[in-house]
Amino acid sequence: MPHARVAGALLGCTIMLCGCTLLGPDFSRPPAPLESEWLDTGNPRLSTQPTVDTKWWQAAYGDPVLDQLVADALQENLSLRSAGLRVLQSQQQLAIAVGNQYPQQQQIAGGASKQREDGDIFKDYNVGFNLSWEVDFWGSFRRQVESASAELDASVAEFDGALVSLVSQVAQTYILIRTNQSRLDVARRNVSLQEESLRIARAKLDAGDVSELDVDQAESLLNNTRASVPALQSTLQQLKNTLAILLGKPPQDLTYLLGQKRSIPLAPARIALGMPQDLIRQRPDIRAAERRMASQSAQIGVAEAELYPSLSIGGSIGTDAADSSDLFNNSSESWSLFAAFQWNIFNYGRLKSNVRLQDARFQQLLVDYQNTVLQAQGDVENAIVAYLKSYEQLAAYRAAASASQRSVDTSTSQYQNGLIPFNTVISTLRSDAQQQDLLVSTQGDVAAKLVQVYRALGGGWEIREGRDPVELLPAQMKEEMEARTGAWDGQLE
Repeated sequence: MPHARVAGALLGCTIMLCGCTLLGPDFSRPPAPLESEWLDTGNPRLSTQPTVDTKWWQAAYGDPVLDQLVADALQENLSLRSAGLRVLQSQQQLAIAVGNQYPQQQQIAGGASKQREDGDIFKDYNVGFNLSWEVDFWGSFRRQVESASAELDASVAEFDGALVSLVSQVAQTYILIRTNQSRLDVARRNVSLQEESLRIARAKLDAGDVSELDVDQAESLLNNTRASVPALQSTLQQLKNTLAILLGKPPQDLTYLLGQKRSIPLAPARIALGMPQDLIRQRPDIRAAERRMASQSAQIGVAEAELYPSLSIGGSIGTDAADSSDLFNNSSESWSLFAAFQWNIFNYGRLKSNVRLQDARFQQLLVDYQNTVLQAQGDVENAIVAYLKSYEQLAAYRAAASASQRSVDTSTSQYQNGLIPFNTVISTLRSDAQQQDLLVSTQGDVAAKLVQVYRALGGGWEIREGRDPVELLPAQMKEEMEARTGAWDGQLE
């Protein structure tokens, strides 16, 4: 009982002394420059309500192959796993900061001694438990917990940013694959058209109606078009290699995932953007910048606490006896309490400089945060205007491609009837090849630019549905970590 009373008194003293003061500023989100609406709000293709769909790639494109690729990437992508492990590291840093609030030193010590004096032998045996605790009188440890907690929030936001980036990269790469497949089809159709044109030119040459110039021009155009096919095939394979890496796989034949050739995903007639104010909540990089700022704000309090004296208290409980058999008798108990006072008053100039250093870092992060908000608005506005103008381009290219196709049919017919020179046919064929390729490329460009809009808005991270990113790490990885060290036992479930 005396032992319990001493321990209780020590603990009560410490609790009373803790929590007295909390130095440093209390963080609150600073204002940031935000426009009330987007520049193109009045465009009929845009809607400010509702906000961005959580699975925007499904809502926008409705392509089951893309949906499956995104699901696979979320499971297997190594960069996303790395971001999840950074969250795990931040969790452990927070646990360390929380642990620092409790007794920092604990020791069980024992000893035995024997002395001979004037023929008498004196023996002494002792066992004791020592405990010391630095009192968080100025809130230094609490500010460290606050800082580590904000760093954890920032790491989660960065995980969300990696998730948004991954989904966008998979969607864009998939769209580019489908676009290049369509461009290959267009190139091969143009090769067929130009082969027919060459056949006509040779027939007329054989009949003596034209010179070899017509045949040479037809061959030149045909071979140039044929040369574009290997270049497109090379680009297509490189895109597939990029997709494989995003899926956490080495470059390989992805036919089993991509299936047969499909058309380029079509962008919806109208997209939802939300309002500029939604960026503060939506964009992971903005949330990460804010939490980094909150973490640094707490570090100002940690630095200010060093300006003041620190108080440590502790005590020991033990037994001391001349005979080891009496060591644990009540009559042999001993206890002590102590307090220590430390004040680095001669380092005051250095400590004040550290406060100024931490505040300057906070101010820099505040400016960085405001700049991140500005950059985010610029990203969205740039993505919106690029998307809208690509749609306008697409309408014009459709009309141009239709006219170009008609001109090929007309010029070929007129050449066969001897009404126009072959130069006109060559010109229409060359123009048609360019127009058809531009049309297909722009179709893909519209779809890809829509991905940029959603990426700029920061859409997609909500699919983790509030789950801890560590929960999303694969079970096999967790098992490997638990096998490597028993310290993870029960922590990764």
